[in-house]
Order: sequence, then structure tokens, then C-alpha cells
Amino acid sequence: MADPRKPGERGAALLTVLLLVAVMAVVASTALERLALATRMTGNGGAVDQARAFADAGTEIARLRIGDLVAASPGKTTLAGNWMGTPQAISVPGGVATARVTDAGNCFNLNSVVAGETEADLKVRPVGVSQFQALLQALGVDARQAQVAAASLADWIDTDGAPQPGGAEDETYARAPRPYRAANRFMVDASELRAVNGATPAIYGLVRPWVCALPTADLSPININTLLPDQAPLFAMLMQGQLSVAQARQLLAQRPADGYGSTVEFWRAPSLAGLSPLEEAARQVKLTTGFFEVEVSVDVGGTQVVERALIDARQSPATLIRRNWGTGA
Repeated sequence: MADPRKPGERGAALLTVLLLVAVMAVVASTALERLALATRMTGNGGAVDQARAFADAGTEIARLRIGDLVAASPGKTTLAGNWMGTPQAISVPGGVATARVTDAGNCFNLNSVVAGETEADLKVRPVGVSQFQALLQALGVDARQAQVAAASLADWIDTDGAPQPGGAEDETYARAPRPYRAANRFMVDASELRAVNGATPAIYGLVRPWVCALPTADLSPININTLLPDQAPLFAMLMQGQLSVAQARQLLAQRPADGYGSTVEFWRAPSLAGLSPLEEAARQVKLTTGFFEVEVSVDVGGTQVVERALIDARQSPATLIRRNWGTGA
């Protein structure tokens, strides 16, 4: 080691000290950077938790208001009050929250392609399969592609291992680059459709706005009092080729301002004269809404959380069925 008392070694001693100072500076800088990162992560985690708590509160407020909406008019649910899709501001400390409520039953219920008392015994429901095929065709999908996707959807959910004509079971998925198996259970989220044979990315992107995964095998409960003209393909789906999308849109645009008072009144509409819907399809037309979707967006301190929840209002009180979260950038 250099001896600073010797004139010839004083430079080496100074260099050693400078090197030690430099190393200590690097170590201190790294430690401070990691401490700052840990502090930011802790702060971000706290902000996300806070935002989620606000989102949960917003969903609960919406659930109670949905209960009030249904109770105020138990015989029919209409667009009165401008509740459908209208952003509602919710005051939250240190941020802003917005809630939107929509009719979650006006969609094609992917689980309606099967029927059964329990999830252990799900059998193909032909009318549900034909409706999904009709929806795809109404959206412009080729008839053959639509038939394959619809049959494969039913095989994906039903509990047997025998594929329908044009459908697919485990042996088809076993040949995939990354093999997997059919679910043989209800879908929980519509995004699961991407795993189904025949549901190409193009078809999925086209049909995604029109489908849902309700927690029931019931045929899609279409509320004719809240179905918007832009949702005409869903009504054309029920008529399975007897009514064009344009005709369905015109029918919905002519709906009475206060909605239909009965399904008999609806089916007597002049634009439906001469048409003969299947009995199952006729019963699908509803005057009330049983499922609602709530979307709550919260922004607290630059941290954004989006919560989407499904509310079952078929019985009182309205019940939260499921929810999921996403975060904004």
C-alpha cells in the first residue's frame, strides 16, 4: 500500500482515495435508486388498491340503482331516464370516477348452444347453434365458416366427446402446435371463444361486440325495449333469414317511445306481418332486462383502474355475479 509520508507515493495514495470515493458514490447511487424504485412501487401499489376500492364502491352504487330501476317498473325495462350507456360521475377523494350501465342481456349468450340441468350433463341445443350461425352470417361470415364455428362452439361446451358435423373435440385441438383440450363446461368470459376451432382472429374480432357469456344456458334474453337500432343483427339472428339486418334496424327505430307493453303487441307490428319465428325465438323476446353490465373507470393520482361487473337483476335484490379489473397506462 502507498505510504503518503513518502513524497513519491503521495500521488498513488490520492488515486486510491479517489477510487474509494468513486466506488462508494456508485454504491450509494445504486442504493438510492433502488430505494426510490421501491418507494414508487409501494406508492403505485397503494394507489391501485385505493382505486380498486373506489371502483368497488362505484359498482355497489350502480347495483343499488339498478335494483331501484327494476323495482320502479317491474313489468318492463325501457330506455326511459337515459340510463343506457350514459356516463355517471362519482365523487372520489383525490381523483375522478365514471360509471356506465348497459343491458348485458342484449347479446348472443355463448352458453346457450347447450342445454342441461347441471354442468356435468350439457348437451347440444340445436336452436342455439343455429342462432349463432345466423348471427355470424348476418355479420357477413361465409355460411360454411359460420357452420363450422357454431358446431365447434357447441362441442367446446358440451360434455360429450363426439364431434358434431363440422365441429371439433379433443382430437382436433390435440393437433395444434401447442395441444390443448376442449373445455366441456360453460364459458366464463366471451374471450374464451378465441380457443374454439373455426373462430379465426377475423371472425372473433367481427363477432366479439355481439356475444357474451352469461352464467346460464338460457337462450339470449333479448329485451326488445332496450335493443338499439345499431344492435339489429341480434334481432335478425332470431328470425334466421326471414328478416334482413336493415329491416330489423328499421323495426327497432319505430319502437314506441315508452316501449312495448307486451310481447303480443310487439309481434303484431306491421313490419313483422307474415313472419313466423320459431317458438323458442318468440319466447326469447323479453320486455325486461335481467342482466346488467357496469363499467367503472377510476383515475386517482394518475393511476387508472377499470372494473367491469355483471349484475343479475332477475331477483331482488340485484346480485353481483362476477367482476374483473384492468389498469390504464
